[in-house]
Parts: sequence; C-alpha cells; structure tokens
Amino acid sequence: MIDFTRIAETALPHFKEGEGTFFARMAGDPLCKILQGRLPAGATIGLHTHDASAEIIFFLSGTGRMILNGEEESIAPGLCHYCPRGSSHRMINDGEEDIRFLAVVPQQ
Repeated sequence: MIDFTRIAETALPHFKEGEGTFFARMAGDPLCKILQGRLPAGATIGLHTHDASAEIIFFLSGTGRMILNGEEESIAPGLCHYCPRGSSHRMINDGEEDIRFLAVVPQQ
C-alpha cells in the first residue's frame, strides 16, 4: 500500500525544461516508479522521450492538454494518458486549477 499523504511533496522547477514548477510525491522500487503529481495552473512539463519505458497517467482533477508525438489530447478527470516506450510527450496546464494525477513508469 502506498500512502501518498505520508510522502513529502518535492518541488521540481522547470521539469524537463517546462514552465513553472511541477510537484510530485514519489514511490516505487527499481522495477517501477509510481508518483502522485500536481501541475499548477499555467505550468508545463517539458517535451521528453521515454526511450526505455512507457508511462501511464490517470487524471484526478484539473484540465489541460497532453501532446503525444505531436498530437494533442485533452486532460480531464477520469481520463488516462498512455505514452508508449519510444514516444515523446509533454503536459500543459492551461486550465484554472491544478492538474492532479497518478503516474506509473515501469522500469526496464
């Protein structure tokens, strides 16, 4: 069981050369990273490629956009974004509230 309320939130300014600050509570082991993320309004996670692993992101609150391999996807609560290994993506919070999400990154 992972209790994210017991994990300190880490501030990651300009994450992957994005705008503003991304906040994360991170857990996992050498085989899998699991995080609870918070991206404030106006902030972005910069474009990056998942060369060695995929990433699965489940959105809990907020609205915005994902860009996956140049194609735009909407972010809304209840949606799940999948970035396959070898793909590139970025997250944009152009909404009025924080985007909150859970992400899983299996390690190779």
